[in-house]
Amino acid sequence: MSEPADLARFTGTLRQHADFFDRAKPVFIARAPGRLDVMGGIADYSGALVLELPLATATFVAAQRSDDRMVTVRTLRADDLLAQAIVDVPLRALVPNEGAIEYAAAQRLLASEPRTRWAAYVIGAIIVLAREHGATFGSGLRLLVDSAVPPSKGVASSAALEVATMRALCAMHDVPLEGRSLALACQLVENVIVGAPCGVMDQMTSACGEAGRLLAIECQPAELRGFAAVPRELELWGIDSGIRHEVGGAGYGDVRVAAFMGYRIIAEAAGLRATPATDAGHVRINDQRWHGYLANLTPREWKREYRERVPSSMVGYDFLARFGGITDDATRVDPARTYAVRQATAHPIHENDRVRRCRELLDRGATTEADRRALGELMFESHASYGACGLGSSGTDRIVELVRKSEHGLYGAKITGGGSGGVVAVLARTGSRARVAEIASRYARESGRETRVLGGSSDGAMSFGVREYRLP
Repeated sequence: MSEPADLARFTGTLRQHADFFDRAKPVFIARAPGRLDVMGGIADYSGALVLELPLATATFVAAQRSDDRMVTVRTLRADDLLAQAIVDVPLRALVPNEGAIEYAAAQRLLASEPRTRWAAYVIGAIIVLAREHGATFGSGLRLLVDSAVPPSKGVASSAALEVATMRALCAMHDVPLEGRSLALACQLVENVIVGAPCGVMDQMTSACGEAGRLLAIECQPAELRGFAAVPRELELWGIDSGIRHEVGGAGYGDVRVAAFMGYRIIAEAAGLRATPATDAGHVRINDQRWHGYLANLTPREWKREYRERVPSSMVGYDFLARFGGITDDATRVDPARTYAVRQATAHPIHENDRVRRCRELLDRGATTEADRRALGELMFESHASYGACGLGSSGTDRIVELVRKSEHGLYGAKITGGGSGGVVAVLARTGSRARVAEIASRYARESGRETRVLGGSSDGAMSFGVREYRLP
């Protein structure tokens, strides 16, 4: 297996920052890529199939044991994050007496201050490994982070950071997590310590992806369903809209809550029994029909049996009074907020169907021009559904419009990840790099925003492994 091109650059960076480490001890290097969400997106938390491409751009984490009983984390991209570059936390505050602090306490400690919140994605891995996997941390740690994955753009910068950190720490502390388990541990960091209600597709792709192939994940909760080859006649690009996006933002959270409200209403209509959970505002449902996932409803079931039973919108207070709560532990219903329930419920049902049709076309090679245009149309439909949920943006909509109007081998486009800005995925005929760049340039001139084109692919963190490095 050839080394990724950015590894030599990062080892050069390590030498430039050698004073951060103890030259007498080894440094453990892990690498995790960002991802391009080709199909599936926000339907992951509803159990959909998703198709994800690991990008060439990646995050590196270099970790080393220290003798000072401190966990010291430094990012070389503080300006991009508008953040404090170095964060120090005493080890005893994280794992007192070889235990680990409660997740709620960890969130208060690590994620409450905006300028240092980025470090929760890194330090949170220590707590999850101690609580869930029995890891012991007998010494302090120094971790250096360098990332080429653009933050807050919907290409999984946070997942790449979590996965690279988790991979390095597992190697250092002999915790034998395989890819799926490592991804789920990273999702737990983001859900319960950072406090962002993400699904699992980002972490799974960053950990388990393979260069040049679309990873198929059935998010129930995180089942690998093989790979879909990108036909030689096609290539995938990302165009950055220049609009920052955050997975923990209100738009994404509201749509996710509304989808689980819709599931609860459908379960009630289907006669499924719900019981109160220990956490107020949440319930448990004995669901042998759809197994708790909206994506398991078919579009036909939705249209014929349940669509009209789900209100277009509903106030949180009224929902809680009637239905008691939702099944999603990562979010809660705000009694004062009005949720657009019907569209948020419809999206994962139809998206799962779109993704399955997309994979069928890819698996048979998408050999005809009609097949390629059908793939593109599925992407356009997915993008429109995002917008109907309220997760579009003027910038991403304009890029998609420019792709749709193009007559030069650009087949489809859609917003990626959690929406509300970020990157647009573009499906193009092989050799279309110049045309994609032309669209990005036109958009930049019109909008006045800085943009870039993302391309290429690389292996996930599990394939890269962990390299032991000695500073000169």
